[in-house]
Amino acid sequence: MHERSASSAQSGLALALVSAAAFGTNIVSAQLAGHAGLSGPLIVFYRVFLMLALVVGAALIWRASLAVPRHRWSALALFGFSTALTACAYLSSVSFLPITVAAVVFYTFPILIVLAEPFFTPARFSLDRVVIALVAFLGVAMVVGPDWRGLDPRGLALALAASVLAAVQFFSAARCGDTGTIPKLFWSHLVILPVTLAILALTGLFQPPSALMLAPVAVVVTIGGYLIGFLLQVLALARVAPGPAALAFCGEPVFAVAIAAVFLGERVGSLQYAGGALVVAAIIANVILEQKRARRLPAVAA
Repeated sequence: MHERSASSAQSGLALALVSAAAFGTNIVSAQLAGHAGLSGPLIVFYRVFLMLALVVGAALIWRASLAVPRHRWSALALFGFSTALTACAYLSSVSFLPITVAAVVFYTFPILIVLAEPFFTPARFSLDRVVIALVAFLGVAMVVGPDWRGLDPRGLALALAASVLAAVQFFSAARCGDTGTIPKLFWSHLVILPVTLAILALTGLFQPPSALMLAPVAVVVTIGGYLIGFLLQVLALARVAPGPAALAFCGEPVFAVAIAAVFLGERVGSLQYAGGALVVAAIIANVILEQKRARRLPAVAA
């Protein structure tokens, strides 16, 4: 039991880090697609449509059941709804804000999760984890280097809403952690699809699939990053608590900046390197803290 808990936490954090890397790729390519005239909600709709098709295919091939325990339906519905709104709000915020500012506002969600965790999970308040979250957030702010001049309040509102919704997403995913991966992916995306379609209808941003050819490479990378990132996020949150998982996702903007530097030739300064080092240090401290916590659980239960 002792080794199994520590191993589960370790694998969950590893999955969260890889998921963060995939999402980091996703946001860079999503910005490129946005420059080509493809809106955030439109990309969300098509990537969700593809995910749903793939999940149905996987369920048919492996003859997997899509049944969900009745007591998990509300958490699963909330997970799907918050996921849809998080993605639409965050990807839409960069239409009004520089992506750096949007990222800093959005990545307040790990701090929100750490502060709220004692109220929604059995986890106790941990000053160590709050300090780690603040250090990680400072690192993110240094990495993205936001320019706060002339900000559009609509973009700030969208980015802040995305942060709060991301916290809801993590907590609701943790509540249905014992639900199978395939039914969780299927039913959550069945909720996400009509939500994004309604947003597109209300905003008049819907475009046919042919519009994706405006930026085919960016669209493929964006959708691929989402498919991998979301799957690994679901697997991670079934193994590790929302707090430590959220802190691992602070690595996402670091990956995004690194990818932009390598593939887009964007310049990375000394402040960004220092911020990246802070985020890495916070993630390492988070892993060590979670391993210690996992080792203490059997002793406390006994």
